[in-house]
Order: sequence, then C-alpha cells, then structure tokens
Amino acid sequence: MASARIYKPAKDPSQSGMARTKQWVLEFDQTAPRETDPLMGWTSSSDMLQQVRLEFDTKEEAVAYAAREGIAYRIEEPKPPLRKGLSYADNFKFNRSAPWTH
Repeated sequence: MASARIYKPAKDPSQSGMARTKQWVLEFDQTAPRETDPLMGWTSSSDMLQQVRLEFDTKEEAVAYAAREGIAYRIEEPKPPLRKGLSYADNFKFNRSAPWTH
C-alpha cells in the first residue's frame, strides 16, 4: 500500500487571509515515476493516488483514517510563524527598534 504524509498547510504568502490553513491534509506519496509523452511533451503518471487530497478537521482524525485504512503515514508538524503580523500604523510608531528613514 502507498504511504502518505499528514500536514497542516502553511498560509499562502501572496494572500493576507488564513483560508485553507486550519485543516489537516492527507496526501499520498508518489509511487510511480512521471513520464513525458514523446509526441505532445505532456507529463503524466499512472499513479492515480497522487490526485487524492483528503482534508480533516483535526490531526487525530487524519491519523485514525490512515490507521483504519492501513496506510503508512508520517506527520509533519506545522512550524510556528516567523513573525507576527504588523499593522500599517506600526511603521510610524515613536518606539520603533530601528529609526524611520523617510
């Protein structure tokens, strides 16, 4: 049987919202290599599990599903954010750590 990874997706860097980051995702690992069609140049694979992406509300639900279905899995814990979000007004505070250069 195929193996899978369970992870919590990171926030999209090009968007400010937190949509699609609250659920845990189970994705199957690649089991067959991708092939290039010699005529059209398209990339394809015979592995249909690469198209499956299951979303769960909690990590425990994803682990329980994988255990129930006999899927080998690995869990990738989310990393903490590097910095907290700042508002635009914080650029003009008097107690900034670096001086304002404008």
